[in-house]
Amino acid sequence: MNLKATYLGLSLRSPIIVGASPLSGSLEGIQELEKAGAAAVVLPSLFEEQIVKEAIAENPYLDFSGNYSEFPMSSEYLLTSESYLDFIREAKRKARIPIIASLNGRSPGWWCRYAKQIEEAGADGIELNIYPFPLDINQPSDSIEMDTLEIVRLVRKEIQIPLGVKIYPYYTNVGNMAQRFQAAGVNGLALFNRFLQPDIDVENFEIKRGIQLGTSRDNRLALSWIAFLYNRLKLDLAATGGVMEAVDAIRLILAGASVVMVCSAILEKGIGYIPVMEKEIVEWMERHRFSSLEDWRGSLSQQGGASPSRFFRLQYVELLADADRRRRNPL
Repeated sequence: MNLKATYLGLSLRSPIIVGASPLSGSLEGIQELEKAGAAAVVLPSLFEEQIVKEAIAENPYLDFSGNYSEFPMSSEYLLTSESYLDFIREAKRKARIPIIASLNGRSPGWWCRYAKQIEEAGADGIELNIYPFPLDINQPSDSIEMDTLEIVRLVRKEIQIPLGVKIYPYYTNVGNMAQRFQAAGVNGLALFNRFLQPDIDVENFEIKRGIQLGTSRDNRLALSWIAFLYNRLKLDLAATGGVMEAVDAIRLILAGASVVMVCSAILEKGIGYIPVMEKEIVEWMERHRFSSLEDWRGSLSQQGGASPSRFFRLQYVELLADADRRRRNPL
């Protein structure tokens, strides 16, 4: 069975990529993921704030714009910027699968030049995890979009290796932003970034922090937009968030995903779940007499015949009509 896939122009043995997480944060973890069948891994992020604070520590007389004082010192991150480069070199030496580094930023700036050092360290690609959470109510949306695109252009200017962007779904027009990302030199998009939202402890009057693992419901938004964008642009599309079972991966590939990124599923079920997921995809393909992913990828996308309305407004209208029919005819 041919499970070969392509993401960011990289040839992969299957569509299953392990997203940025503690699982890919150690050499031993990467080797275990490769052995289990992961087609590629995305490393944990190197943060804009981390890079800037390290520079401030080396030269406190430099003037840096932006509020970085509230962020942790570099020693509190998993890796320093220098050890991150060493980690890439070692990962490339010990693993044969593609290693995709991750840069996490929120504003344009000189820190984007660090992408060149990541390329020189041997990374096969870079994922830009852009996190422009708007806290200034006076900042217009077009300004946020322009800052985001400027980050992409600055990084693209520095590197020749493939570049992906992990985007969030809150743009006024996701499709238009996708088109502008392509024009800025992006090779692929990961849909969608998930903000880690706090909770409130009502008894102790405290803000609670914590990571909640995903559920299969979390992939519905990505499914809709991937189905809409498939073949409209020359971008590889990765689905991330809510890929908990093989059936989730199948749905997303039917919509047009080039690959799926798993994280919560293997945090919950263990690395050994990767071959289980792959086996179930193969069994589904056998039942439906497909011999490769390309036989069925995108067959339920907008380009495959389903109208955009089917994925958006029409679905909503039909759902309300169906609920009303059940109310009137409960039996």
